[in-house]
This record gives sequence, structure tokens and C-alpha cells, in this order.
Amino acid sequence: MSVSETRKRALGRFLVIAIPFIWLGALFLAPFLIVAKISLSTAAVAIPPYEPLISWAEDGALVLTLHVGNYKLIFSDPVYLIAYASSLRNAAVTVVFTLLLGYPLAYFIATRRENWRAPLLLLVMLPFWTSFLIRIYAWIGILKPNGVINGVLIWLGLIDKPLMILNTNFAVAVGMVYGYLPFMVLPLYAHLEKMDWSLLEAARDLGAKPARVFREVTLPLSAPGIVAGSLLVFIPAVGEYIVPALLGGPDTLTIGATLWNEFFSNRDWPVASTVAVALIALLVAPLLALQHHRAKGVKTMSDKP
Repeated sequence: MSVSETRKRALGRFLVIAIPFIWLGALFLAPFLIVAKISLSTAAVAIPPYEPLISWAEDGALVLTLHVGNYKLIFSDPVYLIAYASSLRNAAVTVVFTLLLGYPLAYFIATRRENWRAPLLLLVMLPFWTSFLIRIYAWIGILKPNGVINGVLIWLGLIDKPLMILNTNFAVAVGMVYGYLPFMVLPLYAHLEKMDWSLLEAARDLGAKPARVFREVTLPLSAPGIVAGSLLVFIPAVGEYIVPALLGGPDTLTIGATLWNEFFSNRDWPVASTVAVALIALLVAPLLALQHHRAKGVKTMSDKP
């Protein structure tokens, strides 16, 4: 192989590796650094509505001014702490119920004949063909006092007057589970479909009952899918704004609503940026810990004789 061909191959490998990093740097790292910069500033009546971090002093010196008061504020003000706790609770509830509903659905699809799997997966992904906002608006018609659920319950004689379902935490949970269920089903199906089914047959041949086969064989083999699906649901669910705003009512306090109010109502970009940076740190820290744990486990397995 000539030197020029070797260089071309090396350049090709470099581009293949560099393009994803450039993409992440331009669309994630750069915006994050801008938001982090704004979080260290103070609000101002200007365009943009915050003070610059770098300024010139009267003696011509370049002055860098960093304000950490915004971080002290969000960790001391109960409003922000309640918003974080409420968002984390909503996300955790969403993960639990999407897992309880999504696992049997993914298992059912993975155990069907191959010619049935694609149509069933299409039904799971079909809601993505409609606007998320329209789908959540539809739930308002289902959950409101004169909606479908209350109408059916009154017609059956189970209740005398409409239940207050809309503008409750239950309505928020229903909307979020409905919206994020496909994000749990697809990773679970991907892992279950690749599972070695002969291991389940071997366990049954050795006398294991179905519950034990599931607990000791199926569940451990599908654990990566559970982790992947839980992360895909939890991360966007923490910052969800549309579902709590429409189904939870105006008094529902979440991080998404807090960010909206600080950015657009109060026009306090530094505080809003601080809330966003803290939220990203809150989400990235567990991911880094999980990645470290996985890498440590892989290293331990490779070190075994």
C-alpha cells in the first residue's frame, strides 16, 4: 500500500470520528457554554437582557465579573426546589408506569412471528405521525368533567357527578405515560428480539417455573433494554413542559414551567439559564456514574481468567 493511500485511509477514519464530535460540539456543547455564561451574569434592561461578563474598567483594564448569586438562589428558594422535586417525581412515575406497560407489550411483539412484528411496531410508532401537542389536547377532551371518561362512568351508573380528573397529578401522569410509552417499548423490543430464546427453553427443561424463568433468565438478559428505555423516558420527562401545562393546570410547578416563566414572563435570563444548567448537571451526573459503573464492570470481566 502506497503512502498516499495510507494517508487517505487515515484521513477517512479521522473524518468518520470527527464528524460526530463536531456535530455534538456545535449543537450541544456550544449552546450549553452560552447558557452557562449567561447563568453567571445578572439581569439588565437591555438587549440581550443581561450584563456582559467582560467589561473595560476606567483605567483600561479588562475586567471579568462572575456572579454566583443565581446558583445560591435556586438552591435556597423553596420555589425552585419544589419545581425540581415535582419534575423528578413526574419523571420517576412516568418511568415506572411506562416500564410496567411497555415491557409486556415489547415482550408480546418480540415473541410474535416475524411477519407480524413490523405491523405491531408500526402501531407503536403510529402516534409519532401526529403532533404531540394535538395528542395532548385530545386528552383534555377525554379527561375534562364532561369528557369521555366521566360520560361513560355516569352512563354506567358508577358515579353521580363528574370526577375532577383534569388539572391533577393523575392527569399529568396519564399524559406523560401516554406520550413517552414508545420510548420505552422500542429499546425493550430491540433487546428482547435479539435474546437467545434457547436459554429460556433450557431453563424450562430443567424444571424452572415460568415465574422463575422470567426472574432469572429473561429479566437479566433484558436489563440493558430496561436501562436504555428508562433513560430515554426519564431525561426528557424531567424537563417536560407541555403535558403539565395543559393537563396539570396553571398552578402545576415544574422545571419546564419555571424556565418558561423566567425566560419569557420575567425576562430574567440569568436565573433561567442557571435553572437549565443545574438541570443538565442533575441529569448528566447519574449518566456519568452509570457509564463509569459499566466501564468498571467490563474491565472486571475482562480481567477474569
